[in-house]
Amino acid sequence: MPIHTPPLVIIESPYAGDVEANLAYARAALLDSLNRGEYPFASHLLYTQVLTDADADQRSHGIAAGLAWGAHACLTAAESRPSSAVAGSPRWRRTSTS
Repeated sequence: MPIHTPPLVIIESPYAGDVEANLAYARAALLDSLNRGEYPFASHLLYTQVLTDADADQRSHGIAAGLAWGAHACLTAAESRPSSAVAGSPRWRRTSTS
């Protein structure tokens, strides 16, 4: 019997700017994806815990690491909310990466 693996999804949403609101939004998107039965990854939620976004070299390193993981994803979920949207109500443009 084949093993069903849920789709791997890269979550792409803003980090800079209103960081707290953007983090809340990214967390909501991560939960939304999990509730869809997907296996999401949001590099900006992970790498910003150990890298400094204001440091250009560290930011580039984090982006490169996120893109490397993205190469293995089936879908990319990119933010498509208007700037006035409320965090916690994700709106996504989903595109196949394969």
